[in-house]
Amino acid sequence: MTEKNQLYRKKIIKHLYFSNMLSCADLSEKINKSLPVTTKMLGKLIEEGWVVETGYAASTGGRRAVMYSLKPDVLYIVSVAMDQLITRIAILNMQNTQVITTEVFELPLPRNPGALATLTEKIDEVINRSGIARNNIAGVGIGMPGFVDANKGQNYTFLEPEQGTVTQYIAARIKLPVFIDNDSRLIALAELMFGAARGKKNAMVINVGWGVGLGMILNGELFRGHNGFAGEFSHIPLFLNNKLCSCGKSGCLETETSLLVVIEKANKGLKEGKISLLHELSVEHAEQAFQEIIKAAGKGDKFAVEILSGSGYNIGRGVAILIHLLNPELVILSGRGSSAGKIWQAPIQQALNEHCIPRLASNTEIVISSLGYQAEITGAAALVMENFERSDLKKELIQSGVIAK
Repeated sequence: MTEKNQLYRKKIIKHLYFSNMLSCADLSEKINKSLPVTTKMLGKLIEEGWVVETGYAASTGGRRAVMYSLKPDVLYIVSVAMDQLITRIAILNMQNTQVITTEVFELPLPRNPGALATLTEKIDEVINRSGIARNNIAGVGIGMPGFVDANKGQNYTFLEPEQGTVTQYIAARIKLPVFIDNDSRLIALAELMFGAARGKKNAMVINVGWGVGLGMILNGELFRGHNGFAGEFSHIPLFLNNKLCSCGKSGCLETETSLLVVIEKANKGLKEGKISLLHELSVEHAEQAFQEIIKAAGKGDKFAVEILSGSGYNIGRGVAILIHLLNPELVILSGRGSSAGKIWQAPIQQALNEHCIPRLASNTEIVISSLGYQAEITGAAALVMENFERSDLKKELIQSGVIAK
């Protein structure tokens, strides 16, 4: 098969992955090839067991088009979702269904020089334990916090290797293509391709976690900015609270809204004698602590709801700035914190009522993600398939010495 044909074959696979089902005419338009050529390539993929017919398109008055999908098990993706404290590793098939139990483990990133080696070992272990041959894995996608240059494969905040880049370090050891991007951008990518932002032109995706991240969808595309660092929502200087932020500045949005702050405020209130279903929460096990607050709020605990609402109101102040600057049609609350559900919506809307020009705010909808905490896993997988058509990728890795022939 020629390199050009291989490229178009990969384009077909990529578009079927993101669209789930397409007709031959749809594929012809997306890969910009004639219908006879597309039909021939599609036929070859069916013959080889990659693609199957999955029924007919809805009737538009004429002959109904045959629809095609990828077989789920023809290829797999290793998806890694990281934040500053917790890492999750999953393996997904071509229908974005997880085929193994997600590996979840604590991996603190700040001031942890061994984090990159630990991450790499864990990825390798998960692949080996899955029993899936590496030839059947398209690659490894990793979402991570920090200043991430997706093109260079480098994180300038965490996981800096002694030599080379993060992607080169991991790929050399697991013998697979590796792609990285900022966690909030990958959450936005998941929402754009599979979630609430699908089909939307302009949307802001708020990643409520140990910080408060932002992924921006502008003109129907994920916006990464000039150097790939766009979306540092956490570090908008909104408060005169003299609280030191993780970025080294004070008064950032993160200092009043992150889930770590929610836990801190819960513990402070409990020490002051607040009546609650909650008991003292462990800061060392922040994931468990936050889940306890969510459970208490779900049972109607007034104190838990008040803490979450206070954080939501301050997030809303930041969202008001986004609305004034970018006039989005949709703001999506996604990531770990979206598990608080509708508790966020009322205080965010209250902040918009107070801080936003009504004509702008009235045309922006605030929604809770249906992908939720799964969004980063989905986005990291999508990152691999975004790069799937790079037919020269394996050649690049061999030439650079990252992967042996």
